[in-house]
Amino acid sequence: MTYLAVSIFAEGQDTFLKQLDSAHSKGAEAVEVRADALTQPDVDTVLKMARAVQKAKLPVIVTCRDKKEGGFAEVAPSRRLAILREAILAGVDFVDIEYNNFMHPDTCSVLKAALEQSDTKLILSCHNFDRPFDDIELLYESILTACPDAIPKIVYKAQHINDCFAAFDLLKNSDQPLIALCMGPAGQISRILAKKFGAFLTFASLDEDNATAPGQVPVEQMKKLYRWDHQDANTEIFGLIGNPVGHSLSPRLFNTCFDNEQINAVYLPFLVEGDTEELNAFLDHVSGRPKFGFGGFSVTLPHKTHALDYANLHGDYVDNLAEAIGAVNTLKIGFNGLLSAYNTDYSGAMDALVAAMGVDRHDLHKTKVAVVGAGGVARAVVAGLADVGARVTIYNRTVSKAQSLAKEFGCKFASADKLAETTATILINCTSVGMHPDVDTSPVPDGVVHKDTVVFDTVYNPLETKLLADAKAVGATVVNGVEMFIRQAIQQYKIYVGSAPDDIRMREVVYQSLNR
Repeated sequence: MTYLAVSIFAEGQDTFLKQLDSAHSKGAEAVEVRADALTQPDVDTVLKMARAVQKAKLPVIVTCRDKKEGGFAEVAPSRRLAILREAILAGVDFVDIEYNNFMHPDTCSVLKAALEQSDTKLILSCHNFDRPFDDIELLYESILTACPDAIPKIVYKAQHINDCFAAFDLLKNSDQPLIALCMGPAGQISRILAKKFGAFLTFASLDEDNATAPGQVPVEQMKKLYRWDHQDANTEIFGLIGNPVGHSLSPRLFNTCFDNEQINAVYLPFLVEGDTEELNAFLDHVSGRPKFGFGGFSVTLPHKTHALDYANLHGDYVDNLAEAIGAVNTLKIGFNGLLSAYNTDYSGAMDALVAAMGVDRHDLHKTKVAVVGAGGVARAVVAGLADVGARVTIYNRTVSKAQSLAKEFGCKFASADKLAETTATILINCTSVGMHPDVDTSPVPDGVVHKDTVVFDTVYNPLETKLLADAKAVGATVVNGVEMFIRQAIQQYKIYVGSAPDDIRMREVVYQSLNR
């Protein structure tokens, strides 16, 4: 079993008891008592708090963290030792002490003597708040050499998501209880996937305002959004590769579908920072570990063209449409790590546009269209429009990118500051301008849109961007990005799973989330 533990920082017993009730009701499977957070960290208070956790029939971990390794306040070493010793003698489930402090002869002898009189398990922890450890396997072996019955806990800051794979490898290769986690936004996946990889426990926060370490996910999100109760060693892993990814509704969308179909899978955000080199390294990690159970990825900014390049070099199959567009938004990981690449943005965008206009795709022939942006989404949109013979002009701040894209598809191009001069019937925003949280911005200057314009914003969060609100105000026909998002997600789901999802439920999830 992997425990979903909530670490509680409380200055006093009354606050702790309220937070304990909240943690219990939200689904915590264990509770950590952080004695170093108490205003007056004394043995009696800590033991009362520990007994309250046990009364709630939850395993309890007592920790009095050294400030040098993330402790809340400075507590004298003698007091820290006394708290841990008495917690052991009182029969708490676990006590956690820093490995470096445990190695002090006096500390080691006191705690080992207490452990001989109790069923309490010892957690020996190491933290690096700046970077990964130089040799995580050597550290693991050193901890077990010092105390073979201890549960090693190795926690370090992931400077990039690629740093998480060392923790995953250690968990996969360990034949006894182990806690291995990565801190920070780049390490968040290690917390969500701890159960999948067989960690002894992972830590969640009580809520978004009470995280006790960087990167912790609220316990309710772990349970409800990331399918904690359904995860096991055979869970297949899907997710969104991009930067940023925190705004995306894809985890909620796909995980709801997995719930509906009772599929043993989980979908989560993969924050892949950097450029081609970092994405390639990430995909190398994934494809080189076929037994880890990675099933596939959605791909968003800024990696859609990078993903195509990787698939052409290392993949097993690249769909002709993705090749023609020059961008990939879907990767499927097959048998033995073989990678296939697709683009579902094309059909998602075109179907959303013509459905809103009440026309057929070929009715767009010779229609003047202004496309704002020259990135991965723009490539798919321009490819679809060029395919039906629309007269497209691409507007972009970096003119050379617009020129390059226009040359590929036989279109016109111009600088973004020329957008005010457009006479296009259809205007499509393919940039991230106006996306949450920067909802008060628009990629289009005032006066461009009029009542006879069709305005399509591929941004789907918020539901009504400033561009769409402005267009609606002058009587223009508007097309939001939600339909494109849903339609391309339906195609992705078919690629991942091999069958169609419940599209009605998909729409319910997306619109409920955005309206909320």
